[in-house]
Amino acid sequence: MKDWRWLEGIDVLKDLSVAEFFLFFLYLVCIVIGKWLAQFILKRVISHKGYQERVYPIVEDVLNWLAFYAGILLFLFYFWEEEWLKTPFYETEGVDVSILLIVVAIMIVTFSSRVVKAFNRFVMPYVYGQFDVELGTSYTINRLIYYTVMFLAIAISFTLVGLDLRAVGVVFSVLGIGIGFGVRNIAANFVSGIIILFERPMEVGEMVEIDKKIGRITKIKLRSTVVETLKDGTLVVPNQYFIEQIVKNRSGAKLFARVVVSVEYGFDTELVEELLVQAAERGILKVDGVPDEKPDAQFIDFHNSSMDFQVEARVLDVEMKDLLESRIRHAIAALFVEHGIRLASWPGERTE
Repeated sequence: MKDWRWLEGIDVLKDLSVAEFFLFFLYLVCIVIGKWLAQFILKRVISHKGYQERVYPIVEDVLNWLAFYAGILLFLFYFWEEEWLKTPFYETEGVDVSILLIVVAIMIVTFSSRVVKAFNRFVMPYVYGQFDVELGTSYTINRLIYYTVMFLAIAISFTLVGLDLRAVGVVFSVLGIGIGFGVRNIAANFVSGIIILFERPMEVGEMVEIDKKIGRITKIKLRSTVVETLKDGTLVVPNQYFIEQIVKNRSGAKLFARVVVSVEYGFDTELVEELLVQAAERGILKVDGVPDEKPDAQFIDFHNSSMDFQVEARVLDVEMKDLLESRIRHAIAALFVEHGIRLASWPGERTE
């Protein structure tokens, strides 16, 4: 049996005067102004640079907490005597849901989220420092702590408002059968995210290559992984990609600037290799910071109308790689013209 009482709630709200609402919002504005003034004063007091960088973010978070929950508590205490606050506006299966219960449930969830984020941000780094925990491992632990606490907070909130968790589980099971095919990709990415967090085939801070784009992993979420690249911006990669595709982890490997050229048949292959090495050496002279290692050229493949060669030189980062590859191409073009070597022409894109 369902009993909708929201129309009665509207009639109750009519009993409140404009002055009462105006006074409530005035108090609310005072809380916000008080928070701003406190932040301004504390920022002036904590003027020492070291303390400002370490202490002020914590103080700012605490003030934001106080202002947020002061507003909610003001709402509850100011309208505590009002009937509409505690009067159920919806009833089903013996469960009475009121505005008060919803507000309290929201407070539990938001407070849990803020506490666990602060705990992971300010407390856990000291723990990881004491035990020399790696960055990727610490990130995994933080995410597991966050998801566990939030699951418990949501479960408590559901119980508080009178929802039977067993009934909720049955509902989600039924819905899962109906929409399973529609959200199978989301579910696959979710499971893949859990696998990545536990098995850690790649971790936050590592360099990976995706579709010939090299970037650093900055965040691993349950559905996707965020990769920051130098030239292509931010890549949001579904977690399923890391499980099903071959992803090159560049963190432990040396990084090379690499250029591949296709030359027509009939030219001296040894000469082509020598010219490629010369081109790489010329490019290295025009780029600062390149390691003092001799570049290497190789004859890598045959095709129906061409011979493929590759030249590579050691670099330190992605930016240096892109710059050196460009300089090598300039040098190759000049040397090939000088020695009359022609690149192979293709009527269309070649597929390997």
